[in-house]
Amino acid sequence: MSHAAQAYARTSQTTAPAREIEAQALLKAAKQLQDVQANWTGPDKNMHNALLFNRRLWSIFMSAAETNDNPQPLEIRQNIANIGVFVMKQTIEMQMNPDPAKLKSLIDINCNLAAGLSGKV
Repeated sequence: MSHAAQAYARTSQTTAPAREIEAQALLKAAKQLQDVQANWTGPDKNMHNALLFNRRLWSIFMSAAETNDNPQPLEIRQNIANIGVFVMKQTIEMQMNPDPAKLKSLIDINCNLAAGLSGKV
């Protein structure tokens, strides 16, 4: 397990339920992406930082989905991995051909998953 994932695991055990921490992280990433989209002036440091944060977050989710000690059913873990692959592809596409409209799918995924984790669906 990576250092980031270990730190995340330690923090989630001591501060709040893991689902709520995951939801808050997804909402933070979505907010950063929304800010880039709303204030678009072209590719800049804010875009890079928002995409980097989102990519790191999804890397953690994908790594957790692949571990043998993950209590989630295989189908859910596969769905998380598949969504993660899509997120990574969208991120690369955004970096290669920046367009604020391309952020919508990333924002929507994060907000919808956060709502599900928070029981707001």
